[in-house]
Amino acid sequence: MSNPILTTQNLTIGYQTSRKNVRCVARDISVCLEAGELVCLLGPNGAGKSTLLRSLAGMQPPIAGEVRLLGDDIYQLAPQDLAKRLSLVLTERVDVGMLSAYTLVSLGRHPYTDWWGKLTPEDEAIIHWAIKSVGALHLAARQVSELSDGERQKIMIARALAQSPMVMLLDEPTAFLDLPRRVEIMQLLRQLARENQQAILLSTHDLDLALRLADQIWLLTSEGILQVGAPEDLVLSGAFANTFRSEGVEFDMFSGEFHLHTPVKGKVHVIGDGVASIWTIRALQRVGFIVDNSINSAKMPLTVEIKADDQGVIWQVIKNGETVYTCDSLYTVIKFLEHL
Repeated sequence: MSNPILTTQNLTIGYQTSRKNVRCVARDISVCLEAGELVCLLGPNGAGKSTLLRSLAGMQPPIAGEVRLLGDDIYQLAPQDLAKRLSLVLTERVDVGMLSAYTLVSLGRHPYTDWWGKLTPEDEAIIHWAIKSVGALHLAARQVSELSDGERQKIMIARALAQSPMVMLLDEPTAFLDLPRRVEIMQLLRQLARENQQAILLSTHDLDLALRLADQIWLLTSEGILQVGAPEDLVLSGAFANTFRSEGVEFDMFSGEFHLHTPVKGKVHVIGDGVASIWTIRALQRVGFIVDNSINSAKMPLTVEIKADDQGVIWQVIKNGETVYTCDSLYTVIKFLEHL
């Protein structure tokens, strides 16, 4: 059932390049963010993802159109009222001095406190809940400057949660994290959207994670066109392949993976099964070989046969029906094939 929280109507975004000139980044954007959904904003570098996020957050006036938060024009809301409905986590690292993680999260309650910034027992309970929600209770007493990038990002998300917003906007929240932390943060945000019935929109370059975890994807092209749909819809329509083809990668809609443009080095037939076969095929494709198992290996000039037992894995390279090389690593298989 549709439950839109933030909507745009005929939105055109951009920025001023000089006193008289305005650069249009994208136009005619009419979309909505639904409660309980995680939406990923994707697109090539320079497409305008950060500009769109700033426009949706009320930080950058649009060229035309409107942004409404629960029916109210976001640019007409008082800053304190806006902060109670919407929170923003930016990519840039903010210098917070000697603040503890708990104190930084407590700043999220600023829109609700009195002139003196005094926290009520209810505020304290919400701060504790926000830190617990991101799995960071053990970090609460530590100084923010001592935290790792992943730990710091959790605290910044907790601060945004402490605002009790209906919408959370995040600009590249996983930009400086290693793969395990990126997965952790993305799964956390999806869980928060579900449990708190919040609308969460984040920009990211983690295309694979977005395909796996997003309820909806907003795909912003270099031409300023925003395409919206479930990840699978955008794959089937060809939008993914078309958008990123010019960026030096090919999207394989059969595997759901992105591949670099690599010069073709030849065709290889692979004999074998199991995990070793899967990774052998991936390795050969990575360096430019086309794996063709559609015909009998006897008709292929080059074949790689995989033999696995309790002692390990052995690869045999067969050329024109004759075994010409045997080795125990894919690295040496590839080196040999590249010299043929």
